[in-house]
Amino acid sequence: MAERRVPRWLMVTAAVAVVALVALAGGGLWVKRQIDPAGGPGKAVDVDIPDGTSTNGIIDLLARKHVVSNGRVFELYVKVKRAGPFQAGLYHLHEHSAMGAVIDVLDKGPALPPAVNITIPEGLVLAQVAARVAKRDPRLSATAFAQVAASGDIRSRYSPPGQASLEGLLFPDTYRVERTETERDLLREMATTFDETAQSLGYDQALQLTGYSAYKVIIVASLVEAEAKDDVDRPKIARVIYNRLAKGMPLGIDAAFYYTLPLDRRGTPLRQSDLARDTPYNTRLHAGLVPTPIDMPGRPSLEAALHPADGTWLYYVLKDARTHAFSTDYQQFLADKKAAEQKGLIP
Repeated sequence: MAERRVPRWLMVTAAVAVVALVALAGGGLWVKRQIDPAGGPGKAVDVDIPDGTSTNGIIDLLARKHVVSNGRVFELYVKVKRAGPFQAGLYHLHEHSAMGAVIDVLDKGPALPPAVNITIPEGLVLAQVAARVAKRDPRLSATAFAQVAASGDIRSRYSPPGQASLEGLLFPDTYRVERTETERDLLREMATTFDETAQSLGYDQALQLTGYSAYKVIIVASLVEAEAKDDVDRPKIARVIYNRLAKGMPLGIDAAFYYTLPLDRRGTPLRQSDLARDTPYNTRLHAGLVPTPIDMPGRPSLEAALHPADGTWLYYVLKDARTHAFSTDYQQFLADKKAAEQKGLIP
C-alpha cells in the first residue's frame, strides 16, 4: 500500500500555527511577569504626585521610579481594572511591585497631602532664600518669610544672645511644603534641620574643638562656603582663617563685602569705593571675624570649620578653575597669585 504524503502547504500551516501558539504563550508569560514581577517588591521608594497630574502622568512617574516594570502594561492594567482617578500627594511604595498592590496603595489615597518641593542651595543669604521660596510656592510671601526670619520668634540652639536673625542658621536642603504650611512652619523646619545637622557634626563641642563658640565656628563655615569651589579645599581654607585669627591678621576675604551690598551686586566686581567702606564686614580693614554668617553654609563647610586641616598656611589663591594653591610664605603667595593672573583666574 502506498504511503500518503502530507501536502507541503499543510505542513507549513501547521508549523506557523505551532509558532504562533508558542509566541502567544510566551507573550502571556511576559505580560504576567510585568504584572507580577518575580522575587517580590524591591526597596522602598516615596512617590510624590503633584496636584493636577493626569492618570497617564502618574503612570509615567511610577515607571520612572521603577515602581512598575512597564508603564504601557500598567496603563492597560489600570483600564482593565477600571482603577483611578488617583489623588495627588505622597505615597510610600516599593520598586518592582505587583501592579495590583500598586493600585491598592493608590486607591487608599496618599500618606501625606500634596506639597511643593523647594530646594535651597548652599551659599545663599536670607533675602535670596525668601525670594526662592516665594517663586517656588506662590502661596508664600518673600516679605513675610524675611520678616519672620529676622524677628527672633524662631531661634536656633546656636543663636547667640541678642541675635534675632536666622542668617546662616538655616540648613540648605530640599523641603516638602504642604499647602497648609506657612512661612513660619518652613523656617522652623529649616532651623531644626540646621540644628540637627550641626549637632550630629559635633557643634555642641565647638569650644573644646576649636576654641571658638559654635556661632563663631558657623561664621567661619559661612566664609568657607563663600570661598571654596571644591570640597577638598574647605578644611584648608578653614585652617587659613584660624591661623590668621590666631596671628591677629585681617582675613582679607572679599566675599564678606557682598553681604553688605544689594543682591543685584552679587557676582559683580568689587569697586574701590566698596573696599574703602568702613564696615565690620570689611575684612581688609578689620581683623577678626565678621559679626554674623555671610551665607548659608552646607554640611561640607560646617564640617570643615569644625575640623580644619592641619597646616601653617596663611594664604591661598586659585590655581585652576576649582582648587587653590596654599602657602605660608608671602613671597610664595605672590608667585602663586601671578600664576593665577596669567591664567586669567583672577583679575
